[in-house]
Amino acid sequence: MKKSLFLLFTFFAAYTMSAQTTGQLATYTSSRGDGGVTDALYNYSAGSLSEKYSEKSVLEDENIQGSPYTSNVFSPTPLYYKDEKVGNIFFRYNALNEEVEIMKANVEGEAIRSLARDKELNIRPNGKKMSFKTFVTSKKRTTNGYLTEIVNGEEYDLFKRIHVKFTEGTAAQNSFVAAIPARFTKFTEYYMQKKGVNRIDEVLPKKGKLLKLLGDSQKESVKNYLKENDLNIKNESDLIKVFEFLNQ
Repeated sequence: MKKSLFLLFTFFAAYTMSAQTTGQLATYTSSRGDGGVTDALYNYSAGSLSEKYSEKSVLEDENIQGSPYTSNVFSPTPLYYKDEKVGNIFFRYNALNEEVEIMKANVEGEAIRSLARDKELNIRPNGKKMSFKTFVTSKKRTTNGYLTEIVNGEEYDLFKRIHVKFTEGTAAQNSFVAAIPARFTKFTEYYMQKKGVNRIDEVLPKKGKLLKLLGDSQKESVKNYLKENDLNIKNESDLIKVFEFLNQ
């Protein structure tokens, strides 16, 4: 524990921030429990919020459809450094900025900060590890962002990524054409990593694309498994079944 705390203090710089909501109202509960996270540990785990989409004239417009958050509500989660639990915090995920917003206590007026983007830090809402990683998209673009582990197997891990894009609205050109409101659009992607390989690749929801990511010895068995069980990997539950099969 002492070694982990020492490393944590070494790697993180603290920034005091006033509460920000990036254009969406925060939702609070009456709970103040911090689960034993010390002020020092909390400060060294937090940084300033991103200003990528902080223009109030845009994001405070109530007419914008959707939300940049997976949930506007701050929820409790344990905080880990590697595999060592260091306390409990409250979080919500800003999928627009790809940023985990955190608070020590879930009460109005509490400062909202950003979880430091260090790959050794992770939160585990509902028991699923969520951490900052580097991955490769289907377009061969190397990207950094937050992935949630949904399968942890002997041979393969499967991750889920939720991200949001903001689209500007357009005014009506005339009385016959309706205006298009600005909106936040949510996207879900899946990624896989073979154990012992330092690379995370996107899994497209197509059988052929998935098979290309597998070893030659596994392609035929997975193809048969999909057919025999009538699975559609566009469905998350079926995709999870495939990776559980691969890890048998």
